[in-house]
Amino acid sequence: MTDQITQLEERIAHLSRTVEDLSDVVARQAREIEIMGRRLGLLMEREAEREMADSGAIPLADQRPPHW
Repeated sequence: MTDQITQLEERIAHLSRTVEDLSDVVARQAREIEIMGRRLGLLMEREAEREMADSGAIPLADQRPPHW
């Protein structure tokens, strides 16, 4: 019985460590996604400005689709 309890305690400790590690990974990925989202937004703004400067028209990203 004592051996089973010890094994269960070891498994719980291992699983707790795994959960903490995965939590760290998820937190890091969330930060990376946030940074990439900001960069994408800046790139989209830059491209829209470039399209506007090149053609003088409304950028395609800001135009309504023809079915509207």
